[in-house]
Amino acid sequence: MFDRRLRFGAFIAPFHPTDENPTLAIERDLELVQWMDTLGYEEAWIGEHHSAGYEIIASPEVFIAAAAERTRHIRLGTGVSSLPYHHPFMLADRINQLDHMTRGRVMFGVGPGALVSDAFAMGIPVAKQRDMMDESLGVIIRLLRGETVSHESDWFKMREARLQMTPYSRPSVEIAVASQVSPTGARAAGRHGLGLLSLGATSTGGFNALASNWAIAEDLARENGQVMDRAAWRLVGPMHVAATKDQAIADVRFGLEKWLYYFREIANLPVAPVFGDQDPVEAMLATGLAVIGTPDEAAEKIQALADQSGGFGAFLFMAHNWAPFEATKRSYELFARYVAPRFQQLNVNRDASMQWAGANKPEFMGQAIAAVGARIAQHAMEKGTENIRPEIVALIGAGQANPQAAE
Repeated sequence: MFDRRLRFGAFIAPFHPTDENPTLAIERDLELVQWMDTLGYEEAWIGEHHSAGYEIIASPEVFIAAAAERTRHIRLGTGVSSLPYHHPFMLADRINQLDHMTRGRVMFGVGPGALVSDAFAMGIPVAKQRDMMDESLGVIIRLLRGETVSHESDWFKMREARLQMTPYSRPSVEIAVASQVSPTGARAAGRHGLGLLSLGATSTGGFNALASNWAIAEDLARENGQVMDRAAWRLVGPMHVAATKDQAIADVRFGLEKWLYYFREIANLPVAPVFGDQDPVEAMLATGLAVIGTPDEAAEKIQALADQSGGFGAFLFMAHNWAPFEATKRSYELFARYVAPRFQQLNVNRDASMQWAGANKPEFMGQAIAAVGARIAQHAMEKGTENIRPEIVALIGAGQANPQAAE
């Protein structure tokens, strides 16, 4: 049993093969966020990428602005903004604007930038990306909290820079740092007391690193006078849920192999394992990286993550487009209906109420029959039993003599 309401959402890079219309693909991403909002999901995080063809959202801020107009409740985050790609003042100002436009629904996820091809295109040395992220993050935190900042770096300058609008969210928008197996993100989160986005949490390396990365973050937090909050820890992993395991497997044959190709041959991210000549679906299932199965299997994975991590605040689907869109929407629906309630205590009182009513059914039934019988008996005395069915007369007679027998 969780001691808090676990939140659920999606981490939408997104991943779209190059054999489809990109305009319609982005529209489908917006539709997915709308569907999640309807189903009661709490969060959607939107990626930033500029090369390699698959991850086609260049500006999470633009996407979030459009999604905010189509939704009512779901919170929307940059998943993540690559800090070395932006002047910190300009990025902080855009996030601050979104904070106002969304009435506090925006979240700010940050990272160094995942695709080497992006950094190469901008002339950014890959070896410097993490140092650049750390430097930028320290400045952006101060800006988003309303401070005036002067700072000179080898790649940006600020002179008495201050955001024009005070933040809508106080003390600022929620900030989370991306982390995989390395401790870079955990160290940054701990140093500043920020949230943590554990990408690839279901991979072998990511799963094994969960507890250790959180311990690293807590150590750095203590050293810097900060406090880490498990409610601000998000774990990310791929799932596809269907009514049966066979159906789930059939669904993902639509797009899993294309997704694997992207990570094997194009992207520099060690997300997907190499399977050789094995059937990709069966091999993926054998790794434990993904859930391709029923709501019960999805719930088992969430529980395993809880046990391994020691507790976290939100689980995010890694949106992957393995299945046709209608099957993908159905997967999100099945999870929202049958998995999320188990970790949000949504039916605890309902179950207790049903058990209480069942335990007291004999007494309640007897009282109901006695009450109805009294009214029928009154009618019979006044008008006779001509229009009352014989079995009802017999039932009421038995009920008046013995309510439990009448039941």
